[in-house]
Amino acid sequence: MTLPQPRRLPVQARARATFEAILEASARVLVERGYDAASTNRVAEVAGVSIGTLYQYFPNKEALFVALIERHFDEQVELLQRMVGSLIDAPLAEAVRAYVGALFEAHANDKAFHDAILQQVTHLGLPAITRVHMVSRQIVQVYLEAHRERLRITDTALAAFVLVSAVEGIVHTLMFAPERPELDALSDEVSLMVLRYLVGGDDAG
Repeated sequence: MTLPQPRRLPVQARARATFEAILEASARVLVERGYDAASTNRVAEVAGVSIGTLYQYFPNKEALFVALIERHFDEQVELLQRMVGSLIDAPLAEAVRAYVGALFEAHANDKAFHDAILQQVTHLGLPAITRVHMVSRQIVQVYLEAHRERLRITDTALAAFVLVSAVEGIVHTLMFAPERPELDALSDEVSLMVLRYLVGGDDAG
């Protein structure tokens, strides 16, 4: 599946500011109206630009929202890279709790936007989510390799796959939970689950 792309990417500072304003407006409209009811006219209005200016960058609504979702996942990867880089020498329990807590907090900070993004990923079949999952596994595996002597697992690539899939699955399940658990308590429980998987029951925590 070939996804629609922007007509052009901005180079000059003013053009970049316009491009970002359009993406920020598209995020607001996506939350406000949902994908089906969103329109490029409404996005242009919220962004404070003409519809002609919007079409200079994006050929249609789908290209606009694909760019928004791709940017969102790129930001997630950058956040994870910075966090794991700062925690590479941290004790296992501290690193796991920071990783799990950051994922839950990121979703909670702008829940409506995250929920709308995930719904559109399902709708558009974006490869971005596959890329994020792959990069996340690679980053987690780097940490596991650095602490291999403490772990009960032997295949760090498989362990990274299991951990990223499990934690992201719980994060995404929050979308549909009629009663959402308190996030600190949930983060504690998920962190304990991860630690027991990695080092066994006696050493967890």
